[in-house]
Amino acid sequence: MADKNAILAGLAEIVEEETGLETDEVQLDKSFTEDLDIDSISMMTIVVNAEEKFDVKIPDEEVKNLTTVGDAVDYISNAAG
Repeated sequence: MADKNAILAGLAEIVEEETGLETDEVQLDKSFTEDLDIDSISMMTIVVNAEEKFDVKIPDEEVKNLTTVGDAVDYISNAAG
């Protein structure tokens, strides 16, 4: 299983690049839409960049289930094995 702290840090960098949010705002309990105000277009960019960075595949039907940063970290961690 991949290191969740490393995934969180990497995901925070991707979110910062896409949205300009500070990396320390990207926390496990934050909702992408509610707390971080990330729209669906930005979310798709974040997903594509995360797939490349972590060498995982996140199917479109899974993306809607990734409501919080923690959900995404868990998914990537499990998918990365």
